[in-house]
Amino acid sequence: MADMTIKSVGVVRSDIQNPSLAARSGDLHWDGKGPAGSHQSERVSEIAVHADYAGILDGIEEFSHLLVLYWADRVPDEARTYTRVHPMGRKDMPLVGVFATCSPARPNPVLVIAVRLLERRGMTLRVAGLDAVDGSPVIDIKPYLPPYYAVTDARLSGWMKRLLDEMAQR
Repeated sequence: MADMTIKSVGVVRSDIQNPSLAARSGDLHWDGKGPAGSHQSERVSEIAVHADYAGILDGIEEFSHLLVLYWADRVPDEARTYTRVHPMGRKDMPLVGVFATCSPARPNPVLVIAVRLLERRGMTLRVAGLDAVDGSPVIDIKPYLPPYYAVTDARLSGWMKRLLDEMAQR
């Protein structure tokens, strides 16, 4: 396997201080306090892009939504070896492969989320809907392009449909 180097392009500034979904003892555990994957479309956060990337954000304010890729840096090394988990730590859900989930416990804890861009101030982006913990390294930002990312005929597993329905009712 090839070694790769990923550099942080910025950092998340958020009121989320600790992950609500943690990896320990071979599975996921939800602390019951945070969103645990629920829609956080109104949560406002900032992405502070490193100053040495001057010019990298030029033109981004013309987009309403962005894809933010960030590193779940609080995932312990042991959790990066998990191959199967209960989605969101719920034992009433099937034990499935990590790649069938959005779990932060994965070989490379890269997470992605679509956010609404509220404002650009210099090298800082104010966004809504970012579920990242304060201090999380941002590894990439892309414009959200509906023709590329909006799939109209996507199929979901039964357990995922159930989770999404439950979260929508909160």
